[in-house]
Amino acid sequence: MVTQRFFFRGDVVFGILQLIVNTVAGVLGGVLLLRFWMQAIRVRPPMSVGQFTYTLSDWLVKPIRRIIPGVGGFDWASLIGAFLVVLIANSIMYFGGASAELIVVGAVFRLLNWIIYGFIALLIIEAVFSWINPHAPLAPFVHALNDPLLRPIRRVIPPIGGIDLSVLVALILLQILQHILARAAAFI
Repeated sequence: MVTQRFFFRGDVVFGILQLIVNTVAGVLGGVLLLRFWMQAIRVRPPMSVGQFTYTLSDWLVKPIRRIIPGVGGFDWASLIGAFLVVLIANSIMYFGGASAELIVVGAVFRLLNWIIYGFIALLIIEAVFSWINPHAPLAPFVHALNDPLLRPIRRVIPPIGGIDLSVLVALILLQILQHILARAAAFI
């Protein structure tokens, strides 16, 4: 009975640690990916978003940028920073229980999932803005972030009866991609 209580407490502590690590890593990784995407597509963020993004990520991006500068218009330091965050989170979660190769490959899949989740969130935010308040201050910014993803779909599927289905198609395609990634990760 004492042993069961000990393991139960250990599970609770591990669950809390997992929640904290995943939350911190998710927020920081998401901010780093947003920073990478904003610079990749050359979108100027609103003051509050830019200030939040740069304040939260400068401590990690600036040292990496000294080693790996931006090339080809891409802020590689932000992307590498996001990968390092997920790699550290995976290392903490699998401490002593997985090989280094498994941790790295798992980090790649987790980073790809974060990218997909980020695009899904941006698409949902744009859809909500279009229904509730298309003139909201952040609406043009979110639209600019989604435009490179939606533009090719809009070329193939134009608005039907004034209704733009490109967001719905993009969401379905992202979910298919997420499903494929989950299947591929299961083979690791």
